[in-house]
Amino acid sequence: MSESKSHIAAKKKAAGKGGETEVPLPGGRRLDARTADGKTATEIERSGKQDKLVKAVQRLKTSGSPEKVLQVPQKDMPTATKAMEKVGVSGKVKNMGDRKSITVKPKR
Repeated sequence: MSESKSHIAAKKKAAGKGGETEVPLPGGRRLDARTADGKTATEIERSGKQDKLVKAVQRLKTSGSPEKVLQVPQKDMPTATKAMEKVGVSGKVKNMGDRKSITVKPKR
């Protein structure tokens, strides 16, 4: 299925000026966006389904960027936080409007 216009717009905004979208990862996977300096990796998952959120977090984990951001609709932020804790990834969960964020630090 093709991406929605809002998904494409969110990827471009997350990449910022000079950043890239659809960054290749090992295993034929692709990261939604990475900033120009390579410090921030962003995955956007609009479905809110636990299994898809976990896959998005796994892509963030293999991105190699020190800052990881999972961007989801606000109603899915608690579910996304649990997905990041489940996979064991530190980072931020942000809503689609960039207004709210939750910092996740998994328990060791």
